[in-house]
Amino acid sequence: MALHPAYLSCFLRTQHALLELDGPLPRHWRHYIAVMAAARHHCSYLVQHHSAGFLEAGGEESWLNGLEYAPTKLRSLQTLNKLLAHRPWLITQQHIQELVCPGVEPRWSLAELIHAVVLMAHAHSLCSFVWGCGLNPEPDHIGGYTFQPPSPSHLPRSPHSPAHEDSRQEVTLISLFLPQLVDGAMEVEVLMKRMVELQQQQEEEECTQEEMVTRFERERSESIPTGTNAPVDPVVRGAPPDLVLRLVEDPEFRYEDFAPRGEQAPPTMRAQDYSWEDHGFSLVNRLLPDMGQLLDEKFQVVSNLTYHRMAMHEGVDTHTLRKALWNYIHCLYGIRYDDYDYGSVNVLLERSLKVFVKTMACHPEQTTTHIYHAFWRHFRHSEKVHANLIVMEARLQAALLYTLRAITHYMR
Repeated sequence: MALHPAYLSCFLRTQHALLELDGPLPRHWRHYIAVMAAARHHCSYLVQHHSAGFLEAGGEESWLNGLEYAPTKLRSLQTLNKLLAHRPWLITQQHIQELVCPGVEPRWSLAELIHAVVLMAHAHSLCSFVWGCGLNPEPDHIGGYTFQPPSPSHLPRSPHSPAHEDSRQEVTLISLFLPQLVDGAMEVEVLMKRMVELQQQQEEEECTQEEMVTRFERERSESIPTGTNAPVDPVVRGAPPDLVLRLVEDPEFRYEDFAPRGEQAPPTMRAQDYSWEDHGFSLVNRLLPDMGQLLDEKFQVVSNLTYHRMAMHEGVDTHTLRKALWNYIHCLYGIRYDDYDYGSVNVLLERSLKVFVKTMACHPEQTTTHIYHAFWRHFRHSEKVHANLIVMEARLQAALLYTLRAITHYMR
């Protein structure tokens, strides 16, 4: 994240507020909830990080031996945790009612619940970033070692670049990357041309609402090979360590694609009916003061983050590409924007990028080095990290929207 300092500063403010500042949940509970959430995606890096935070905050070590050792109140979050991680569109006001309704024991207050929900969604989306960047546990943790991914790009950097990237090893690796660099350069040129053509096309023609819906449905039901359908990667990841598995209830529950059109598909959430700007922001701010503001700042920063460059090109307006990434992730989560032409997604996001984004957003524990290196082969490592930030924040917002909508329905 330090490659993008503007984002890092607001991320750290949000994380500090969630875990350390005054709030309805005790500090050791906050870390334990983050542990429960990270375990859903088998993310040893975050499980071990928050386990250490949990113990440091005075948490009972036995709780880390398995969920059955934790208090009933924390265990009651398990259903919400797995839905939030894998299929947030299934969350209903009934799930909220079961946790906060008077007479339920032990009962969550709405303030406590919103704190827990934001913590879980934050940890789930951070798992996407951790897996997507190839981060591993620290050297003193189980499975820990450090790794500096080389950037295949050896081009001069702009003075307006993000924070410095370590370029050691680059020159010695040029010969290995040369064929990919040539292919990658062509990919960049094609993408640049498509971005210009798309902008011109959108200015000249207007789609009907019916056509916009059709294009969304086509995108939503597209078959992208991820997880068990993906090509076999030469690097086989080992099974998650016991310290992760013992904190997962119902491990078989994973992300599932929306049913194709014509089958029983979950209803689409229209962004105009329930949006972050008009609904989610104020609800979070009301129940967890200042958190809505912090999250909103983070969403704004990542949406507007640009260095006006793409691979070897300077002075590029990347807005259409960034918007296509954000809206594609929301599309994977069943959220549709009435005023967006989803035909743009297919024009701008080639298949290897879609495979990476969908894997990262939906089951990040299955991200591999092969998937990472297959897309944007001529782009800098910092630009791929930028894409990871968009995936992380778009996924976070999508998951929050479904849960906040259920809370809103409960409160009516």
